[in-house]
Amino acid sequence: MAADGTTQALAPARFGQAEDFFALLKPRVMSLVVFTGLVGLLLAPESMLHPFEAAVAVLCIAVAAGAAGAVNMWYDRDIDALMSRTADRPIPAGTVEPSEALAFGIVLSVASVVTMTLVANLAAGALLAFSILFYVFVYTMWLKRRTAQNIVIGGAAGAFPPAIGWAAATGELSLAAIALFLVIFMWTPPHFWALALFRAGDYAKAGVPMLPVVAGKRETRRQILIYSVPMALLGVAPSFLGVTGPVYAAAAAVLGFVFVAGAWAVWRDGAHPDADKADFAEPAAKRLFGYSIVYLFLLFGLMMLDRVALGA
Repeated sequence: MAADGTTQALAPARFGQAEDFFALLKPRVMSLVVFTGLVGLLLAPESMLHPFEAAVAVLCIAVAAGAAGAVNMWYDRDIDALMSRTADRPIPAGTVEPSEALAFGIVLSVASVVTMTLVANLAAGALLAFSILFYVFVYTMWLKRRTAQNIVIGGAAGAFPPAIGWAAATGELSLAAIALFLVIFMWTPPHFWALALFRAGDYAKAGVPMLPVVAGKRETRRQILIYSVPMALLGVAPSFLGVTGPVYAAAAAVLGFVFVAGAWAVWRDGAHPDADKADFAEPAAKRLFGYSIVYLFLLFGLMMLDRVALGA
């Protein structure tokens, strides 16, 4: 009813377009998840899967990651609207209704787990379900807004894909699969803390207790360096477990050394007179964040190439 007493037609509710729902899946994150899951599947010594079944299993990993991302965006829509990095996501931008995003995520979660169980095996389906639940309930709903350790513990969710791929191929886990999990698990904190250093203002505005917000930039730089060393050592571990050969070990050692050098540069940036100021540009942290993505892609790409070269 308008102010003059006449009846106005309500504008029809806008339903999200295909590209909006695709954005809910966090495609950039999904690409890394798909790749590491594929590598885990290919590195497994003896796959029980037909190539078509293997492709479906990798697709299930991708869909599950996207589904968890959609539910994450539904839950975090309030803080996403406050941060410049996330303000243009579909829900805060108004292109997808929260209820649509939640339903989308739940349907895809169930479909991916059921399909993985039927096509691959129960172990892979169970691990896939656990990874979704861990990301949604442990990281998104419990840790993210409560503790600076959110990335340390919650980062496990993003480390599951290679282990899930391995389980899909073999029906079980092994020490090698756990090593692949640990590589990503230890990579996640320095990767996200580097981002948090030059996005600290965003996180503070949204009330997210990322490490630079609650412990300061100096402590964040120190933690980045501390985590980078064991991460680099774990990158070489697949060779000692017989999954890859010496060529990979040498390449992984070089990549890890470059990562640690980047972490040291972040630490050295702390000596800059403006380092503790909110508007400090954080050049080393930006470089490390960019390299960290390249590092993980190269590391797992080299694992796959090394495995193929060995005739596996």
